[in-house]
Amino acid sequence: MELVNHHVLITGGTTGIGFAIAQKLLSLGNDVLVVDYSQTNIDQAKKTQPALQTFKADLSSASERQRLADWVQVHFSDLDMLINNAGIQRWINLQNQDKRQSWDWYHQELAINFEAPLHLTMLLLPLITSHPNSAIINVSSGLVITTGAWVPLYTASKNAVHGFTQSLRLQLEEADTAVFEILPPAVNTNLGGSGEHTYGSDLNEFVSAVIDQLASDTPEITFDTSWTQLRATKQENNDMTEQVWHMFKDNPTFKNA
Repeated sequence: MELVNHHVLITGGTTGIGFAIAQKLLSLGNDVLVVDYSQTNIDQAKKTQPALQTFKADLSSASERQRLADWVQVHFSDLDMLINNAGIQRWINLQNQDKRQSWDWYHQELAINFEAPLHLTMLLLPLITSHPNSAIINVSSGLVITTGAWVPLYTASKNAVHGFTQSLRLQLEEADTAVFEILPPAVNTNLGGSGEHTYGSDLNEFVSAVIDQLASDTPEITFDTSWTQLRATKQENNDMTEQVWHMFKDNPTFKNA
């Protein structure tokens, strides 16, 4: 698809993958609105990229998602590209009773990672599909293919995003609205906390690949290890899942999670 003159909303768009995509789309001549819960992150993003439009909202809240959609209908009504990128990742040892949190704490991860993309898509779908050459882009994870047992709620919620995206793509197959899924590998960002993904793929290289695949209408966008995972056999992915799990299960951070 053409990646110019779009009006783009990116959730979680002030840091990490979301901000890198926002900067790239701005440089290509698009109007970009980023959403984040942190005023500090919003201020820093705006300082770096003054052309960004910003909106502060806690997307774990249904009422906040409704407030965002209502604002968009009035102030960003040319919206034709939604990028559901916001996400959080927590290491959770399900057998560690001493570290048990309230359900609200667990639900927050599910709400941000899955409920928010689902709800925002439903709220904004009529507006997006009213514009030609429009798109909905959901960010899932390579862990959809090779389970990340050390991050069980993250893995589960991203699998839900994957299934929802496939359903949405079929339902919109006769519309002029493309549906993409980005399946990132581990990328060098602060997802999961500072320093957790310093081993990952280079952020700028990853985003360049994302933009290239969007431009070439690749429905499932992968890079590095997720490219390999998507093309591997089920047995190869099962073996990789087991191998990676054995790297994490004795990690002190996981044991104490």
